Amino acid sequence: MKRNKIIFYIATVLLSVIVLFSVWMYIFKHDMIVGSFTHLGYPPYLIYPYAGLKLLGLFAIWNPNFNVIKEWAYSAFFFAFVLALSSHLMVNDGGHTVALMALVLLIISYIFKQTNK
Repeated sequence: MKRNKIIFYIATVLLSVIVLFSVWMYIFKHDMIVGSFTHLGYPPYLIYPYAGLKLLGLFAIWNPNFNVIKEWAYSAFFFAFVLALSSHLMVNDGGHTVALMALVLLIISYIFKQTNK
């Protein structure tokens, strides 16, 4: 039981670091992110709402009282990371590594979340 909690916390903390770094980049390096979003084919007006939704998703994942919302957050992050992975692979810009790491950490966090009670 203790091993499972440790795995959950390590995976979720590393996932949170990746997501918080991306939110930080969206807010404080906005001009660079506009270029990245445009290069990937996404409209730049999605940057700030996407950053806010990422923060809400992290809040839901870490909050033990929101079980249904937590499932939705895991689902949303899964689709976001799969789409990010495929977008980076399609334009071949090398950004797929972080998306793949986030996806793996998300899956590990989800598998071991049931034991975190």
